Amino acid sequence: MNLLIVNGPNLNLLGKREPSIYGSKTFEDYLNELLSEYPEDSISYFQSNNEGEIINKLHEVGFDVDGIVINAGAYTHTSIAIADAISAIKSPVIEVHISNVHKREEFRHKSYLSAVCFGVIAGFGLDSYRLAIEALKSK
Repeated sequence: MNLLIVNGPNLNLLGKREPSIYGSKTFEDYLNELLSEYPEDSISYFQSNNEGEIINKLHEVGFDVDGIVINAGAYTHTSIAIADAISAIKSPVIEVHISNVHKREEFRHKSYLSAVCFGVIAGFGLDSYRLAIEALKSK
């Protein structure tokens, strides 16, 4: 499969940012583990702190890849534009969250993306990404 992982704002700080919530591993280290676990698949990675760049990437690949795993970070709770971009593309998208957003602040309980995604996985740490990949592979 040809898959893309998209991470939104502040996720470039994984391993440094609030390790009690997000853990101490960088995403690059975790990505290397995923690449080793799925050598038969092509897994690309894109991270941006900019909403427009995320939308552009979804438009660019969303008609060609077999699936997209997105952790839009705080944009999950604010971006109708990213939700519209997901609606506009053909590739299935799974929304992921490292933490269980429903155990956190009230504003994190609302996702603009969930209704337009194939599924949602939250609360399993970085393993949420692997679970999303497994879901896409079994689709």
